[in-house]
Amino acid sequence: MNADELIESFQDFKELKNIDRVTMMHILEEVVRNMVRKEYEDDENFDVIINPDKGDLEIWRNRTIVEDGEVEDPIHEIEYSHAIKIEPDFEVGEEVSEEVKIHDFGRRAILSMRQNLVAKIQELEKDTIYKKYKDRVGDIMTGEVYQIWKREILVLDDEGNELVLPKSEQIPTDYFKKGDTVRAVVSKVDMRNASPVIILSRTSPVFLERLFEMEVPEIFDGLITIKKIVREPGERAKVAVESYDDRIDPVGACVGMKGSRIHGIVRELRNENIDVINFTSNPTLFIQRSLSPAKITSIRLDDEKMRAEVFLKPDQVSLAIGKGGHNIKLASRLTSYEIDVYRESEEDFEDVDLEEFVDEIDHWIIDELKAIGCDTAKSVLDLSVSDLVKRTDLEEETIKEIVGILRAEFE
Repeated sequence: MNADELIESFQDFKELKNIDRVTMMHILEEVVRNMVRKEYEDDENFDVIINPDKGDLEIWRNRTIVEDGEVEDPIHEIEYSHAIKIEPDFEVGEEVSEEVKIHDFGRRAILSMRQNLVAKIQELEKDTIYKKYKDRVGDIMTGEVYQIWKREILVLDDEGNELVLPKSEQIPTDYFKKGDTVRAVVSKVDMRNASPVIILSRTSPVFLERLFEMEVPEIFDGLITIKKIVREPGERAKVAVESYDDRIDPVGACVGMKGSRIHGIVRELRNENIDVINFTSNPTLFIQRSLSPAKITSIRLDDEKMRAEVFLKPDQVSLAIGKGGHNIKLASRLTSYEIDVYRESEEDFEDVDLEEFVDEIDHWIIDELKAIGCDTAKSVLDLSVSDLVKRTDLEEETIKEIVGILRAEFE
């Protein structure tokens, strides 16, 4: 391998690894000097000149000229008779520079130097990637799905760096094919076997927070602050927001006109339901807001045990708990209170609209009862079975069955 071939391989590395010119020149000079030290024991009196653009690599050995037979240090001194062979005009005491060709070091030394060059570039590349992504933890990255495995997905960024999206950090309804574009937040960066491993996440609350920053300018500008986010990825999320400007409605700004701002976020999160809530330092009010869309009648707090007893009308209990219990779980995590939901007793609530019983009573029966002025459960129970039979076209057995259903609601 000659100097031109070495420089050519050096340029290949530079293009492949995208490392700046100055750094690459330092690396090349270091490996050349290592080779010189192995051959000559010392490199202090050697000049290494590198010009990557022209493909030049020159090594010059500098020695002081002494009288013949008086060389005490052959590494730093040269006899006069040898010096004048390089240049006839030299005199004793002067310094002579002699070029050392790459091939003079031998094939084994050159191959060893190239291996050192590869190793140092790879080490630098790994260190550069680690530092780059360590500084970007919490930022959203966009990449292309390159490989799909059972437990994780390999994603390539714009520079071809490998990022990992584990199955545990994917939304349950996520489905990706090779070549798909994926957005996720940088969750953490680890070093494994001296190589950086960049872990992505789509389930982290930070991912949702960054999406809000991208969609809502007031959050990005600091006019609205996200106080806390809790998520059941792919199911439901609750976001507590606060505005330091009384003129700005934080919930309205986050949702946007006709939901224009939040729709993009919901689509990215595979139709995850997102509740945006006004933050307040009043725990009672905050719990009430966090259980939205349920309407709460009263709350009893135990601040020492961080527990809250919430009382609701029967038709609001299922709303407070939510599908799969997600609503009440998220409300507890958002407010840091353990929330217990209680159905109010009969004397505590006024009545229940007949429309709430459509799952148990046919709609035409409800219409029949409404036709005689019975719009609520209590208005039906206030009448006897015989009165209801006389005033409607319903059979006695049907009336008894309806009364049983309505009474069970109050028990």
